[in-house]
Amino acid sequence: MPAFSPALLSEIRNRFAHTDACPITGPRVFFENAGGALTLNSVVACSAKMAAIPDNQGRDNPASQELIRIIAQAKDDTRLFFNATAGQVIVGESGTELIFRLITAACLGAPKGGNVIGSTIEHPATRSACIRWAGVAGKPYISIAHNNETGTVTAADYAAHVTPDTRVASILHTSPVTGMSMDVAAIAAEIRAVSPQCFIIVDGIQHAAHGGLDIDSYDIDGYVISPYKVFSRHGYGLAWLSDRLAALPHDGLIDGPSENWELGTRDTGAYATFSEVVRYFEWLGAQFTDSSDRRKQIEAARIAIHAQEKRLTQAMLLGIGNLKGLAEMEGIEVLGGINNPNREGLVSIAVKGQDSAQVVTSLREQGIRVHVRKADHYSGTILRPLGLDSCIRVSMCHYNSEQEVAQFLAALQSRV
Repeated sequence: MPAFSPALLSEIRNRFAHTDACPITGPRVFFENAGGALTLNSVVACSAKMAAIPDNQGRDNPASQELIRIIAQAKDDTRLFFNATAGQVIVGESGTELIFRLITAACLGAPKGGNVIGSTIEHPATRSACIRWAGVAGKPYISIAHNNETGTVTAADYAAHVTPDTRVASILHTSPVTGMSMDVAAIAAEIRAVSPQCFIIVDGIQHAAHGGLDIDSYDIDGYVISPYKVFSRHGYGLAWLSDRLAALPHDGLIDGPSENWELGTRDTGAYATFSEVVRYFEWLGAQFTDSSDRRKQIEAARIAIHAQEKRLTQAMLLGIGNLKGLAEMEGIEVLGGINNPNREGLVSIAVKGQDSAQVVTSLREQGIRVHVRKADHYSGTILRPLGLDSCIRVSMCHYNSEQEVAQFLAALQSRV
């Protein structure tokens, strides 16, 4: 895959809001994408347009019917983005809220007995939901230890713990701390081989911005994303549910449609803005394929995104121009190692003898926006085994540039 040309990268960056400058503080490099990616300008415009419409769905007027059409179209767009030919798509309050809802239904609706499994690499959204609702359902929770050196958990790790009566399993697609991706399809296959009826739910929140969702190939039951981390806005989450998961007992109105998982009137703007995200992936993919097939365009975008982000992370790790990379800087520890093929656009580091929060502040003062992750309820299961009380997360997306990487390396070098 060829590198983004300067002209294409400029066009990509122009499609996002506040790419070069914070609206509060002015010019900066945005390497905080794992905390919430940049927002598409088309999403901003769509949000304003939809927020102004006073009508609701289910009324006898053309505006209401148009809202219904927009939602139906967005659900189709989302299924295309997910590559999910069956099941249903729902909107919720947030990715975390949807993870809790899906796991709650799975734990309570699965046959009695058995166990629930997850891993220590996971975000506390899945771990908290599984531990709480496994306990309520009277099912032991099994915690699979991830590999500290690679920052991953593998299919073999799951295979060592799955039993025929494993009822529910959670999988993290990509870690927002280590930046490493897991082989969801391989993990799910190991689970199915031992417990075919297990409900498998995946946290795809960190993975989605980097492309490459293929639910039809995963053999899972639930997949959750947070659209604000994939170029949309805050205020909603998106989930895909398999037909068998959707059929489990769940919260809903008495005598209402049994298949309905959404509670109350949905925000049409949430659905509409995600259609804008899908259209962006199609546009980007069209720069790398002559195909007019929308799914093939999305797949081409995934390949291009991975190639661009690989270039960015390699430049950060190995250096660019006359600037040393993180691998050559004294006192720098890179979580997950230097040569890790599972890395997706994110590098987390610790600086020996320096407080991570102070390093983040210093970088901010030099115009570089990064984030500190502490060994708390969010990241402790990953950082504590490494003997770290914190780390510095540098998270990139395909719209970032090598020049921005150079600015980061120069700013960090001035501290170490």
